[in-house]
Amino acid sequence: MTPRWKSWLIGGLVIAVLGAAIYFPVLRRRVKRAARLQQQSEEQARRELTQPMVINPGDPRVKTKLFWASDTIDSTLVPVTAELPLSNDPVVRSKQVLNTLLAGPVDAELRTLPPDALLLAFYLLPDGTAIADFSEALATSIPSGIVSEQLAVSSITRTLEANVPQVQRLKILIHGQEVETLAGHLDLTGTFVVNTQPAQPPAADKVPAPAPGTLTPDKVPGKLAQPDRKP
Repeated sequence: MTPRWKSWLIGGLVIAVLGAAIYFPVLRRRVKRAARLQQQSEEQARRELTQPMVINPGDPRVKTKLFWASDTIDSTLVPVTAELPLSNDPVVRSKQVLNTLLAGPVDAELRTLPPDALLLAFYLLPDGTAIADFSEALATSIPSGIVSEQLAVSSITRTLEANVPQVQRLKILIHGQEVETLAGHLDLTGTFVVNTQPAQPPAADKVPAPAPGTLTPDKVPGKLAQPDRKP
């Protein structure tokens, strides 16, 4: 092989290596994005089969606050406003906002709850105590640690606080059973404070636009809720 061909061959190899180095990160991002979209589609299909969203087309569209993780401050919640059709019935309304919360934000990395967790049942007692029964995935799929567990419960309680004033306290069950902790750290034997103000019927803040809701983040970060403690 002549020196000229060697130079051409080496040059071609160098160009190929440089091209691969540049294109590989792009390809990896595309693969991750495709996998994320596929996962979201599978999650949505599973939710529609196992826990259909409680939506009545006749319900008024209201501005709804959902609490997800902040993309700028670690271990912090931020409210995101969405226009959703919500019932005036507190139990149905609670199911609607919690199912929306479980469906997750547009950015899956801002989730506070496991993608495979489901709301199995929701009850509201006359004294304002709500009982939310979640599937086992809420306990088994969440990262173990007091911060992630507190963030998950706080996203639930703050979402209820912002949208269902009739809920005063929340008791969390896992697959119909009381458990000592969520995933080894956060105490679930008591109840969590949701609303401290007297219950008022939710205002029907009607939104004339019939188009699907657009999510817009608010600016004030949420604070973590604290559970009631038995004396």
